[in-house]
Amino acid sequence: MPKALITGCTGQDGSYLAEFLLGKGYEVHGLKRRSSAFNTERLDPVYRDFHEAGARFFLHYADLTDGGSLSSLLYDLRPDEIYNLGAQSHVKVSFEIPEFTADVVATGTLRLLEATRRAGVKCRFYQASSSEMFGSGPPPQNEATAFHPRSPYACAKVFAHHITVNYRESYGLFASCGILFNHESPRRGETFVTRKITRAVAHIKHGVQHKLYLGNLEARRDWGYAPDYVRAMWLMLQSGEPGDFVVGTGEAHTVREFAERAFARAGLDWKEHVEVDPHYFRPAEADWLCADASRARRALGWEPAVTFDELVRIMVDSDMQAVEARLRGGTAALQSAAAAERRQS
Repeated sequence: MPKALITGCTGQDGSYLAEFLLGKGYEVHGLKRRSSAFNTERLDPVYRDFHEAGARFFLHYADLTDGGSLSSLLYDLRPDEIYNLGAQSHVKVSFEIPEFTADVVATGTLRLLEATRRAGVKCRFYQASSSEMFGSGPPPQNEATAFHPRSPYACAKVFAHHITVNYRESYGLFASCGILFNHESPRRGETFVTRKITRAVAHIKHGVQHKLYLGNLEARRDWGYAPDYVRAMWLMLQSGEPGDFVVGTGEAHTVREFAERAFARAGLDWKEHVEVDPHYFRPAEADWLCADASRARRALGWEPAVTFDELVRIMVDSDMQAVEARLRGGTAALQSAAAAERRQS
């Protein structure tokens, strides 16, 4: 039974990856930060379904800002594969807490690599790099495109990417970097723009909310479906040689297009409900990100299975169902929760 360790296991990608690996017969260990809240909502159904089938799935308290906890965990577990997905991953937030973002994303990756090396763990290492590293680089972007990061998050990801390559070249670590373009799902965090839109659509449709405030409507992104992308992560570590791979659909759509199609899915006109708020603009913007994933298609045999329109449908339908279920529990509670979410976004 192969053994995998996932940092960021409680997030969108971590939960889908845990589900994917458990389905392939892995023993899965997830890194979980200490919090006053459980923060395992995405993992609870995964644990329930696979635990009943006898799968081995464990969570451990550790943190990318604490090298000692990483070293202890690696000495004990000796995993066959490590997937480093942990991060402060919100681009807008990274402008407000740049030092913390760099500590987790950049230095955290270094801590994990160094703990792996010092523990003498013979494993395969996956680093979650990001399309945000390309920043203002001309689209379509591929593995040869120069990085021009436009946020503290993107700058930290550039360091994490390069230090992973350095450990691969310096110490012979089987380490691959997945330069993943935007990937979404019903498990996406509520403050990310796609989920912010689909949740607002559901709230507006049911009269709980009336307006949605967004920033730059013309930003173009290559949006895919998160479960497709965790499959690409796994394929990279099954390859004969380590390397760096761009993963994306090859199509770019604006925030305006996403909003238009999401509202249309619910029979609404987005123009009646969306307003632009300068508060949500970033100090520097990556205007147009679009993947050239030809190397991943050729070397890994990877292809995205879900189209942009299907992605929007999946997310809107999921949030509509969630709001309907919460409405059955009381309109007042739902309105209070929706107001709190708007304040936090």
